[in-house]
Amino acid sequence: MPSNRIDRISEEVMRALAELLPTVKDPRLGGGLLSVLRCEVTNDLRWCKVYISAMGDYDQKELKKGLQSCSGYLRRQLAHSLSLRYTPELVFVLDDSIQAGAHINRLLSQLPELSQEDLDEDKRENPGDAE
Repeated sequence: MPSNRIDRISEEVMRALAELLPTVKDPRLGGGLLSVLRCEVTNDLRWCKVYISAMGDYDQKELKKGLQSCSGYLRRQLAHSLSLRYTPELVFVLDDSIQAGAHINRLLSQLPELSQEDLDEDKRENPGDAE
């Protein structure tokens, strides 16, 4: 079970990375919106798994390569902004949960809307299915 200290450090790393990602000049990271969803720092502070969500025109392989290539820069900037004995090595994981949620919203918006009359008619036909 992670300690409160590790949780606080994970939150600080997440906040700092969210501020640093827009400053990266790698063209593979441009063209959309990158969000840091969460960070998981190991107990020994050697590794940090960073979950990133990308909205926009991104090639998944190129985005992963761009994030790996800028990890040294981001780690160095983290070392300046956080006062830790060790600055964790960053491992990026692409998370498509926001894209999946947006896709589900688009599908739901395409469904025909039921009017109140349709709902009332359904209740009259099936009285045992009432709330």
